[in-house]
Amino acid sequence: MADAATVLALLPEAGSVALVDSRFTGHTHSLRLALTDPRWTASAVPGAVAAHTGARAALARATMRSHDLDALAVQLDTQLQADGDRLVRPELGSLVAEVPQDAAGRRKAEDAVAAVDEEKVRLNSAVKSRDGFFTTFFISPYSKYLARWCARRGLTPNQVTTASLLTALIAAGCAATGTRPGYIAAAVLLILSFVLDCTDGQLARYSLRYSTLGAWLDATFDRAKEYAFYAGLALGAARNGDDVWALALGAMVLQTCRHMVDFAFIEANQDASGNARTNAAISARLDSVGWTVWVRRMIVLPIGERWAMIAVLTALTTPRIVFYALLAGCALAALYTTAGRVLRSLRTRDSRTDRAVQALAALADTGPLAEGVAALGRGRLPAGAGPVAAAIGGLAVIGTALFTPAGSRWPLIGALVYVVASGLAVARPLTGRLDWLIPPVFRVAEYTTFLVLAARSDADGALPAAFGLVAAVAYHHYDTEYRIRGGAGAAAPWLVRATGGHDGRTLVAVAAAALLGGADLTLALTAVALVVAVLVLVESIRFWVSSGAPAVHEESGEPA
Repeated sequence: MADAATVLALLPEAGSVALVDSRFTGHTHSLRLALTDPRWTASAVPGAVAAHTGARAALARATMRSHDLDALAVQLDTQLQADGDRLVRPELGSLVAEVPQDAAGRRKAEDAVAAVDEEKVRLNSAVKSRDGFFTTFFISPYSKYLARWCARRGLTPNQVTTASLLTALIAAGCAATGTRPGYIAAAVLLILSFVLDCTDGQLARYSLRYSTLGAWLDATFDRAKEYAFYAGLALGAARNGDDVWALALGAMVLQTCRHMVDFAFIEANQDASGNARTNAAISARLDSVGWTVWVRRMIVLPIGERWAMIAVLTALTTPRIVFYALLAGCALAALYTTAGRVLRSLRTRDSRTDRAVQALAALADTGPLAEGVAALGRGRLPAGAGPVAAAIGGLAVIGTALFTPAGSRWPLIGALVYVVASGLAVARPLTGRLDWLIPPVFRVAEYTTFLVLAARSDADGALPAAFGLVAAVAYHHYDTEYRIRGGAGAAAPWLVRATGGHDGRTLVAVAAAALLGGADLTLALTAVALVVAVLVLVESIRFWVSSGAPAVHEESGEPA
């Protein structure tokens, strides 16, 4: 190890290095997993250790204190944990990685290597271990071979992701024709887009070609593809005299709010060990009854089942029926997941970590108006009352927008109540058991208010304008979650202020409906949508293509 320390000292400080024992016996893919995966700062398998730029200093220190690679890996892990990082030991499964101590041990290791079909293991490991029923049994059995085909031809995951997006956009264009052949073509192309969507991740895992930009593209394009298809169906229905924009917007609102429930709950409990044990115990009990595994995965209507349902109904029925089915399915999934998570939260005794509290505050997307109220209302509400205050504010703005006469000033009063209630809801740190519900409640209030205002307006184009506004704001909220998940924290404070926060945007929309109305409301909603979209997209693209962006790992939990 002294020679290794000398060599490391001569190498440039930037870049990746690997130390491999000359006696290493094992599969090539074992080394590939340990030495080339760009997601980890440092990683190791028996007989090999790799460190990238961020772990080079820790590797140099560990090398001076170690006599072999196994001891080096332990020392490196200790050094990294002191710096808030860790050494990753990839799961090898049936792959072999050993350092034989004698000839007999080497022969035994070589026999173990020969007994395993390395390519088959590598191909199967490209498929997610936890996925939806439709994806597991109808897509992955052949998409993994497509991923290998792409890898052997030098195609990158980002290229496949882009192909999936383009395919979905063409599908949306076919749906917009409003003809039966167009609907059938749209259905086929939507499934093809989903096959490519599975393939890009499998290609990344097969070839270990992960990237920050790729993670961002994959996550955001999924939402863009689905919501573009909703718009295509609405345009197609309009060609046949059926206005389903309200249903399309409702489906987008419901689907996005369901995701926000998932995000907020996961972030609130990310570091709570007791929660993890409770949830694992519940899952283990349910998994002991085999059929419940797939029922629980299907009832949440993950992306595979959802897109399959959309495709089949698009080909065989009308856009209106597609949206009815989508709303019913998403509503059932939302009730199931939200109820389960509320019950789990009520049973837990864990305190929330500072990181989780900060994540929930970022997901709340509180604007300057509500922040001002929060500053004045510190300590005025009892602990745990935040979700109630948020719900009261949401009901006030939605109720006045929905039930008062069009053009009245009551919705303005409701919006002001919402601003005050929102500020009071976040005046305390979000440490209560159910405080993770506050960000999703804000999403429901804001998005539903846009929907109600547009649906009650007689203005042409108000609903499509509201659809665009919700899409722009939802992108902002998804982007915030992906930043938090990547360890980069919240979006820049200036961006939250510039876009007004959920409270400011809601107040602006309500004021536009109350004071303008008619065609002016469509213009106002369109203008707000464009401003939000430009600000959010420019900052998001700048962040994710920058060298300082985090390496986002694969999503955990239920499929999207």
